Amino acid sequence: MREVVTIYEVEAAGGRLPTAHAVYSYRWTPQVDPSGVTHARYDYPGVPVDPDTIERNYDILRNVEIPIRPHFGVIAVAPAYNGLVDSVPPASFGGNLDNWRTGPGARVFLPVQVPGALLSLGDPHASQGDSELCGTAIECSMTGLVQIVHHKAAGLMEQLKDVDYPLIETETEWVIMGFSHPNYLKELGEDAQSEVYKQSSIDAAMRDAFRKARRFLMTAKQLTEDEAISLLSVGVDFGVSQIVNGNYGVHAVIRKALFTS
Repeated sequence: MREVVTIYEVEAAGGRLPTAHAVYSYRWTPQVDPSGVTHARYDYPGVPVDPDTIERNYDILRNVEIPIRPHFGVIAVAPAYNGLVDSVPPASFGGNLDNWRTGPGARVFLPVQVPGALLSLGDPHASQGDSELCGTAIECSMTGLVQIVHHKAAGLMEQLKDVDYPLIETETEWVIMGFSHPNYLKELGEDAQSEVYKQSSIDAAMRDAFRKARRFLMTAKQLTEDEAISLLSVGVDFGVSQIVNGNYGVHAVIRKALFTS
């Protein structure tokens, strides 16, 4: 078993859209943090790396450019739960969604669960692929401009009336977020915050995304159940949002262009 850290550089030149390319990688070696604790694995964020203990490999990913898709991995309101909540597993309140479609110009709808909502943003990424397969995106610092709108229940637009889950809207798509356990803090009992890491599956996340997307089409677009299921099969793309945050995520991408009016 090995852990490899890859360092990417983001650049924009000659009027081109920003891209990232790999600069070098290195295999993790045991590191001692400022408290004297040895980390045989990269098991805690921010562990300082002694450059004299690693060997840099500059011969990686030659002639590869990664398009920049900046977004915040974590977009959350506070869950209706007393006590500390792990910021890693996402759920109905949002959280560690790790979906790159939440980038510039997108709108993210979250059901408010506590007074004041208590919005949190973090985990900024320069780019990420669906699944975040190795556990990280291109991690970076980022400053965002965010507009917060409180949609009161009495005045909700039709497409939001039945939304009790994170919904992403872009100029061209609605993106429905499903999870292995959509409300794991209630579903899995008093040990939910540890059990969610043991009991998640892509199958369960796919079922949840399907059910939510079916409900969205029936509520927001007034389709019958038979119509919704047929459209989901022939015209909607499902993808794996992430498999690294305890509560696995699957999203359904519904293109607005499917509807002619």
